[in-house]
Amino acid sequence: MASSSSSSSSSKGLDEEERPHVLAVDDSLVDRKLIERLLTNCACKVTTAENGQRALEFLGLGDGQHTVDNSDLKVNLIITDYCMPGMTGYELLKKVKESSNLREIPVVIVSSENVPTRINKCLEEGAQEFMLKPLKQSDVKKLRYYMMRLGQPCNGMLCMGR
Repeated sequence: MASSSSSSSSSKGLDEEERPHVLAVDDSLVDRKLIERLLTNCACKVTTAENGQRALEFLGLGDGQHTVDNSDLKVNLIITDYCMPGMTGYELLKKVKESSNLREIPVVIVSSENVPTRINKCLEEGAQEFMLKPLKQSDVKKLRYYMMRLGQPCNGMLCMGR
């Protein structure tokens, strides 16, 4: 199930709708909590999902029975683990890129494994960049470029693997 959290807008000086919204997808609770903490420290609204199918449901690309109606909700970045049971981050990336509503998503790949063939495969599918896990605050600050690239809330993806 997707869950949402956000940092205090008053301390960051941003209204709810001005803060970038990130969907963080990882089967590891520890990794989800880490990326959630890093992103909320950068004044982002964060929604988490424990697998690729839940992320697709949140994005409105579920099987129809479990699709969440988030038509008014804009996601600026999707952060997904590469190696997850059921659906890999690469498979999630492909589904997002195949969607006419979501294909403009900037993609950044993060993995604890520096595997050139995996990196190239994700980049060829539309990823913008590759970063190694675990993410640090300095990495998240670099990601803000992709979150704000289109000026308005847009869709984006970060593909993480281990």
